[in-house]
Amino acid sequence: MELLKKIWISERKACICAGFIFWKVWYSMLEIDNKTLRKIQMIQLEMLEEVDRICKKCNIHYNIIAGTLLGAVRHGGYIPWDDDADVAMLRKEYEKFRKACKTELDTTRFEFQDDRRTKGYRWGYGKLRRKDTLFLREFQEHMPYFQGIFIDVFPLDAVPDNYFLRSIKNFECFCVRKILWSKVGKIADKKFYMRWWYSILDKIPEDKVFRYYHGMIRRAYGKKTRMVRILMFPTPNSEYGYYRNWYENSQDTLFEGKVFQGIKDYDSYLSFKFGNYMELPPVEHRKVHPVSDLRV
Repeated sequence: MELLKKIWISERKACICAGFIFWKVWYSMLEIDNKTLRKIQMIQLEMLEEVDRICKKCNIHYNIIAGTLLGAVRHGGYIPWDDDADVAMLRKEYEKFRKACKTELDTTRFEFQDDRRTKGYRWGYGKLRRKDTLFLREFQEHMPYFQGIFIDVFPLDAVPDNYFLRSIKNFECFCVRKILWSKVGKIADKKFYMRWWYSILDKIPEDKVFRYYHGMIRRAYGKKTRMVRILMFPTPNSEYGYYRNWYENSQDTLFEGKVFQGIKDYDSYLSFKFGNYMELPPVEHRKVHPVSDLRV
C-alpha cells in the first residue's frame, strides 16, 4: 500500500511538472513569417534532391507523398503554408536507402536519423535533417537528439488484405505508436488525465517497445499484400491502409522546378487521402507546426 502511495505521489508530481512545462512552452511559441517559411522550404528542397540523388545512384524506388505530392499537383511546389516534406518507400527500398546513407549521404550537410542509429529517437520512421539548423517542435525540446530542419522518410509495410485482420493490425499500431509518443504526450496533451496516462506508458522500457515494433516489421516483411501502410503513423480513414500499386507505379513529378518521383495515379491517391484535394482548406486551418526555437 505504501508503495502504491509513493507511485501515486510521483506520478502526480510528474503531471504537475508537465502541466507547468505545457503552459511555459505554449506561451513561448515562435511566429514563422512567410520569408522564414520559404527559407525552410528551400532547405527541405535540398534534402529532397539529396534523397533523389542517392535513390537514382543506388536504384532505390521512392515517391513524394502526402502534402508534398498535393503541393506538386495543386501548387506546382510547396503548399504555401506547409513546413515539411514527405517521402515514402516500400520496406525493402527503405532498408536499401538506410544502408546507402552510410556511404552515399553527404554528411557534411545532412544527417539521417531513425531508431536503429539515433539514441533516444522515438519515431517509427526516418528523418533526414539539415546540419547547422535548428527546428524545435512544440513540446519536443527535451528529446535527446539533434533537431534540425527535416524531411520525413516513411517505410511502408504490408498489412492484411482482410478488413477485420487489418483493423486488428491498426489497433496494434495505435498501441505501439501511443507508447512511443508518451515521451512527448506526457507534456503535450491538454488533458490532465491523458498526461498522467502517458507518464505511465513512458515507463515501459524503450528497447522493449522497439523490439516489439521490429517484430511487427519482420512478420510483415516480404508479404505481397494488396494493402500497405506506415505502421507508426495514423491512416486518414477507416481503410487502415493504402494500395500497394500506388507506390509501385511512379512518374516524373515537377516540384518547385525540380523533377522527383511521385505516385502516377495521384488522383486516386490524393482523393483517398484528402477527399476533394483541389479545394483549399479554410484559412484557419492553414497553419505551420508550432516551434519553440528555430535557426535557418
